[in-house]
This record gives sequence, C-alpha cells and structure tokens, in this order.
Amino acid sequence: MSISSRIIKNTGFLYIKMGITVLISLYTTRLVLNSLGASDFGIFNVVGGAIAMLSFLNVSMAAATQRFMSYSEGEGNKEKEMMIFNCAIILHLCIALTIAIILICIKPLFFDYMLNIKPEKINAAKWIYNFTIISTVFTVMTVPYDAILNAHENMLYYSIVGIIQSILNLLVAIFITITANNKLIWYGALMAIISIIVMIIMRVYCKKKYNECVFHPYKYYNRKLFKEMTSFAGWSLFGSSAGIISGYGSNIVLNKFYGTILNATNGVCGQLNGQMLSFSNNMLKAVNPVIVKSEGSGSRPQMYKATFAACKLSVLMYSFIAIPFVIENSYILKLWLKNVPPYAGVFSQLMIIQVMIEEISLPLGTAIGAIGKIKTYNFVISIVLYSEIIALYFCFKLGMQPYMLVIIAAIVATIQTVYKVFYCCRYCNMPLKQYINSVVLRCNIVVAITFLCAFFIHSFMDVSFIRLIIVCVASFIIFAILFYYLGLTASEKKHLNSLIKDILRRL
Repeated sequence: MSISSRIIKNTGFLYIKMGITVLISLYTTRLVLNSLGASDFGIFNVVGGAIAMLSFLNVSMAAATQRFMSYSEGEGNKEKEMMIFNCAIILHLCIALTIAIILICIKPLFFDYMLNIKPEKINAAKWIYNFTIISTVFTVMTVPYDAILNAHENMLYYSIVGIIQSILNLLVAIFITITANNKLIWYGALMAIISIIVMIIMRVYCKKKYNECVFHPYKYYNRKLFKEMTSFAGWSLFGSSAGIISGYGSNIVLNKFYGTILNATNGVCGQLNGQMLSFSNNMLKAVNPVIVKSEGSGSRPQMYKATFAACKLSVLMYSFIAIPFVIENSYILKLWLKNVPPYAGVFSQLMIIQVMIEEISLPLGTAIGAIGKIKTYNFVISIVLYSEIIALYFCFKLGMQPYMLVIIAAIVATIQTVYKVFYCCRYCNMPLKQYINSVVLRCNIVVAITFLCAFFIHSFMDVSFIRLIIVCVASFIIFAILFYYLGLTASEKKHLNSLIKDILRRL
C-alpha cells in the first residue's frame, strides 16, 4: 500500500473515531459540570487536572518511543524493534514510579501552601489527588503499547480504544448524576479505573498482534540502546513536562487569585478546545510515522515534504472548525452548557488564537525528533514555558483580568513557534523559504479571507440557530474553495485529484 493510501485510510479511521468521541465528550462534559457544579468541577480540574494533562504527556512520551520504533522500521530491523520494546517497558516503569514518588512527596506542600479550596472540600480534593497518582502510573505504563500501534500505523484499533474510553467516560458521568453522595470522589475513582482498563486492553491486543511485544529483558535488553532511548526520552520528557507544569502551574495561580469557579471556566474551555484540536491532531497521528520513517530511510527531502504538508494541514484543519466557533462563540456556549461559567467566551476565543499559533509549527517538533537533535531545543523551550507561570503571577498580582492567562499563553506560543522555525533552519537544514511560501503565507490567506467573509454574514443577522447554521455552512464552503485554490500547491492539487479519483473508483 502506498504512503498516501495508508495516510488516507488511517486518517479515515481516526476521523470516524473523532466524530463519535467528540459528541460523547461534549455531552459528558455537560453532564459532569451540571452534576458536580462549577465549584466541584473546578476542584477536579485544579487538583486532578493532571489526568487531563497526562494525555499530552502520554502523546509526548509515546512519540519518543515511536521515534525509535518507526526509525527501525524504516531501516527494516526487526530484532532491534524487540530490543526497543523491552527497553521502553523498563524505561516507562522507572518513569511511572519516579513521578508517583514525586507526587506523593509534594502532596503536603500542595495542599498546605498552594491551593485555595474551601475547608469542607479538602478531604474530597485529597482523594482526587490520590486517584490522580494511580491514573498517572497506569497512563505512563500504557505508552509503549501506544507507540507500537502508532509505529505500525494501526489507527483502526487505536480508534476503537478511544471510542471505548469515551463510552466509559459517559457511563461515569451518568453514574454521578444519579448517585447522591460523594459525587466528586466517585468521579475521581472511576476515572482512575478507566485508565487501568485502557492499559489492559492495549497490552492484551499488542501482545497478541505484534511479535516484538515480548517482554524478555534478559534476551533482548541492549545497554547502549537503553542509554540512547533514556537520553532521548529524558529530554523529550523534560520538554513536555515543562509544558504540563506550565499549564498546571498557571491553573494553580489562577486558583490562588480567583478561586475554583475560574478553574471550572478554564477546564470547560480546555475540553472544548481539545475536541476541536482532535480534528487536526488525528491527521498528525497518521502522518507522524511517515515523517520519522522517511528520515530513517535516509530521505530528508521527503521528510520535509511530509512535514510541511502536515504543518499546513494541521493549522487549516483546526481553523476549519475554529473559525465559525470564534464568530458564534457566545451562542454555541449557551447552546452547549445550561450555565456558562464566567469569562468562558473570552477564554475560549483567546485559546483558539493560541492554538492556531502553535499548530502552524507543531509538526516541526516531529521533524526535530526524527533527526534526533532535541537536547538544546527542549532546554530552551522549557525555559520559555516556565517563564509563563512567573509572568502570569505578576500580572495577577498587579490586578489584571483572569483572561491574561490565555493572552500570556498565546505570547509564549508565538515565542515557541519562532524559536522552533529558527532551530530547524539553524540545526536541521530546513529550507525556510519553502516553509514560508508553502505553509505560512497560504495558511494566513485562507484563514483571514474565510473569517472576514463569515463575520460579514454574521454581522447582518440576528442571534438565532438559523444564523449559526448559515455562518457554519458559509464558512465551510468558502474555506473548502480557498483551501483547494490557494492553500494547495500545484503538485498537491494533482496528488489530491488522483486520490479522489482512486477513492471514487474503489467506491
């Protein structure tokens, strides 16, 4: 099967999964928010928010392991894949135990000095923290199996697991709506159990499906490879942990100055934005193995060609959903939630701008990882991310509005993007002119024209469900036309046309 056919097939599986899980997740969030209330939902997000952020940590660490798996597949070395799997299991067991010990040690400091929670809610918050530790351990131990599925580009089973997890989340939400006591504690416990179930499902399938999933460290352990993977995963974890600590630390600063209600606002907007992000991230999940395998086979021009296509598609596919949401923000939030938390509108709009800045260079991180030059990159990025917490603290100390949280995050995202482009050009021989012409200019033109046209339609109509439908449909049509005629290069149009003809022929 050709590369393009594999990408289309895997992307198709991921979008079917996305279509199902987005609907389930949005309804689940509504049930949980209305059942727990804004205060308890805010507690869960500030204390157990690591559960949500661990999904990002999981993706980052899986990318590190997947890099070695995909690279060895590009080399065609099957025995090395077994060594990589065994080293990955040992490595992530060590990471899981280390994180658990750190979380246990900082628990007193966390509750005595860092959080702003009502005394009657402290006991429930401590239970949530304990369940977070359990979720952390099992989420980290799932990483090697996640990496195996990605390296083999098995997005069908990955999608099935994602759907199962969403259904379990929905069942938990339904349960807490009907239970009378300790809703918050039950919610935290059941979410931890889901992480255990997901790990078991992934482990059983990978062990039966793939020959390299044999844990036999005496036979397949390689000290040199383990050292190389540890160094790579360590720097990857250092960089991704900075992003997590920055996001989580900002949430704590927000809690310290404005309480749990604003944490609920940030949590709701983060979940909504996460669902929109899945529209572009699913495509990246299908393309990332191709980028790494291209580098592994020694074809760097092909690697950058795939990377630039991923950068462009990443920001455009996210914008496809985000543009009508930004325009109809207030109406959609009222339609989705019975009680909209304060500042939810401005938080979500600014968050979309922040993510669009990040998306335009996100696949460049995969290219840097594929080449292997990540030490200096992750060190500098980590310093930038940690500065976000410090800047936010001083802004709130000066009495600035809560939405400075997202404004500062957008500024940090801009600095990250500029540095990522500079690093790729300086150390990875990236053709800057090609990146600007193929990605930056085309994306900005498509997004700007679509937004202006859709906003023009919006401004001449009264608030109603009909206006929402018209704005969405108009935005989608205008975007699709601009995407084809302005977003794609001549070679990409030719390739897309041949793929469409091939799909129609098979249908």
